[in-house]
Amino acid sequence: MNFHAHYAGIAQPIETCLIGSGGFGRSYLAQARRTALVNARIAVDMTAEAAGRAFAAAGIASSEIALCETASEARAAWAAGRHVAAGRLESVIDLPFAMLVEATGGPEAATRHSLMAIEAGKHVALVSKEADSVVGPGLARLGRDKGVVVTPVDGDQPSLLIALVSWAEVLGLELIAAGKSSEYDFVFDAATGSVACNGVTRLLPELREHWLPGERSIVATAAERARILGQAFPLRAVPDLCEMTLVANATDLAADTAAFHAPPARIPEIADLFSQATQGGLLSGTRRIDVFHHLRLAEEASFAGGVFVVVACENAETWEMLAGKGHVISRTGKTAMLYLPRHLLGVEVATSILDAAGLGRSGYGDDYRPRQDLVAVAQRDLAAGSVLTMGGHHHSIEGVGAEVRPAAALAEDRPAPFYLAADRKLLRSVKAGQAIALGDVEIAADSGLLAMRRRQDALFADKADFVNKAADAGLTAQGGHAVNGASTGAMAAR
Repeated sequence: MNFHAHYAGIAQPIETCLIGSGGFGRSYLAQARRTALVNARIAVDMTAEAAGRAFAAAGIASSEIALCETASEARAAWAAGRHVAAGRLESVIDLPFAMLVEATGGPEAATRHSLMAIEAGKHVALVSKEADSVVGPGLARLGRDKGVVVTPVDGDQPSLLIALVSWAEVLGLELIAAGKSSEYDFVFDAATGSVACNGVTRLLPELREHWLPGERSIVATAAERARILGQAFPLRAVPDLCEMTLVANATDLAADTAAFHAPPARIPEIADLFSQATQGGLLSGTRRIDVFHHLRLAEEASFAGGVFVVVACENAETWEMLAGKGHVISRTGKTAMLYLPRHLLGVEVATSILDAAGLGRSGYGDDYRPRQDLVAVAQRDLAAGSVLTMGGHHHSIEGVGAEVRPAAALAEDRPAPFYLAADRKLLRSVKAGQAIALGDVEIAADSGLLAMRRRQDALFADKADFVNKAADAGLTAQGGHAVNGASTGAMAAR
C-alpha cells in the first residue's frame, strides 16, 4: 500500500493534545515535528513545567513554550501560535484539537481523560493499556455513539498485532497463534556463559547445553532454558499479558494457558513452539495468544519487542518455496511464523492518528468487545490491609501476578481486573495462587474506573452475553479457565 495515496484525502494537519509525557509521549512529540499531517502543540503532564520540559526535549525553543495554569492562559498561548504546556486537561480541553493522545499509564486517570475527550467531541488514541484492559471496549463504544473514534496506536504491540492478525485473515491464512516477544531479550555470551537482560547480567553456563535443540524436542529444550533462566530472571511480565488481552478482545483469540507459556526461544523455533501439541508444539488448539522471550547472541538482531503470527502451511509446494526464501517454517512443514520485528513507540503513532481522525477508522476494528479479562492473582499470601501498590516501569504490583481469563461482568466473588485492583487496599487476606476477587479490595465509591467498568458491563450484556459464556466454559473465581486451562507446566510435561 502507498501511504501517501492512502492519506491523500487529508488536506489539513490534524491537531493533537498529548497527555502523559514519559518516554512514549516524548518520542511522539519529537517525531510529530517531522510529520507533515500531524501537529502536537499541546502537552499535559502532572505540572505545566513537566510538560514544558517534554517540549524542550523534543527540540522546541523555550521562547515557543507557554506554561499555562488556566484555560484563559492556554487560549491566549494557542492564539499566539505557541506550544501549550499545562498541568490539567481541563485547562486545554476547549482548544481546537481533534485528538487526545492518552499516554499517562494510569488506569483511573486515563479513563477520566478519555471520557472527558469523548464528551468534548475529541477522538482518543488510547496508549494507556492499563485502562484499556479494564474498560477499553466500553470507551470505544461510547466514542462511536458520540461520533468519535477511540483507537489503539501503532508503535505499541496491540495495534501492530491486530493489524498483522487481520492481514493474515484477509489473505485466508489459518491462524494458529499470535503474539509478541517480551520487552527485553536474553542475550547469551557463549564464551563466558553469561546472560544479559535489561542491564542485568548473570552467569548461567548450563545454558550452553540447551542453546540449540539439535535432534531433541524444541518444546523440551525451551523448558530447560526456562528452568535455567528462571533461577536468575523473572519469566512473566504483566504488560505482556495486558497487551495480549487487548488483542484478544479485538480479534477473538484466547490464551492457551492463563499465565501464558512464554517459552525462551530463538526466532527459528517459533513456528514449532506455537503449533499444536499433536504436531510437537505447546498448544492445545488454534487461535491462541502468547509471548516468547527472545534468546539470542549479542551479534544477532533483536526481535525488538515485535509481533508475530503462526499460520498453517496448507499447500506444501507453496511453503517449501517460501522456506527456500528464508521464511521461518516448522520442522514438520505444517506451520510458519510471519513477523514484524519492531514497535517504534511514539515514532509511528501518526498512522493511527491519521486513520482515526482523518479517515474515521479505529485500529481495534468494528467488533471490539470484552472477550478476555486480565485478572489479578496472588503470587504469595497477602494479608488483609495490604495496599496493592502499582509501580515501576512495568506498572506491576509486588506479590501479584496476572492471568488472561474469559471476560465476565464484575461481581463480588469474581476475579478483579488487574488494573482495577491496582493501588487498592485488601479487605480480606488472599492465599497464594488465588485470584483476587472484587470483594477482596476496597474501591472508593467515586472511582471513575469502577463506574466505567460497570457501564461497560451493561453496554455489552445484551449482545456479548459474556457472563454466560464464561460460566458455560467452566470459569469460576478460582477454578478452570475454559481454553485457558492448559497446565502452566506444559513445556516440562511434553
